[in-house]
Amino acid sequence: MRTLYHSWFCPYSRKARIVLAEKGLEVDLKIEKPWERRREFLALNPSGTVPVLIEANGLVVADNHAITEYLEEAYPERNLMGETPQMRAEVRRLLWWFDAKFYREVTNYVVTEKVMKRFLRQGEPDSEALRVAAHNIRIHLDYIAYLADRRDWLAGDRMTLADIAAAAHLSAADYLGAVPWESNERAKAWYMRIKSRPSMRPILKDFVAGLRPPAHYADLDF
Repeated sequence: MRTLYHSWFCPYSRKARIVLAEKGLEVDLKIEKPWERRREFLALNPSGTVPVLIEANGLVVADNHAITEYLEEAYPERNLMGETPQMRAEVRRLLWWFDAKFYREVTNYVVTEKVMKRFLRQGEPDSEALRVAAHNIRIHLDYIAYLADRRDWLAGDRMTLADIAAAAHLSAADYLGAVPWESNERAKAWYMRIKSRPSMRPILKDFVAGLRPPAHYADLDF
């Protein structure tokens, strides 16, 4: 059985979990708290970050992008990148958009202020950081709506890693009540489609003691 070391609000961990589920690959999930810097975990991934995938044969694959690329190459039957060079290029562009830009402008602020400060006992959330995230996420929702108005899915005519990356970041922010869905019905409609996929159900069942998600978080119809 393969193993995935992951963390609750790490969007890259969520992304790996969704990809594994979309490909029909069973996995044993192990929660890792990267801030503890466990020696055994650092031996697997010296950078100390999640996710880390360990295959049944002992192969260790660390890093968000390395894991998704490995899974695409090792298990190609369920293609999540697209059939044409043009579509794959667009998927890669949107992977950068969500994994770098959205993370830097939204996810990192929200998770740091609402989760990490709590776990590390670093005081109250910074209201200015959360205000910046609240402003930025509306711009990102507008961009998702712009794409969804012109495509069946974010990178084209079927679901790809672009949708998975977007859903991973949004689901982490949504658990923490940071997504103003009422402000953008088109983005909400797109999210409802990916939220209803079987691969998202384990994500929507996540529950962290002391941090209760909004009532709509696991509701497929909002």
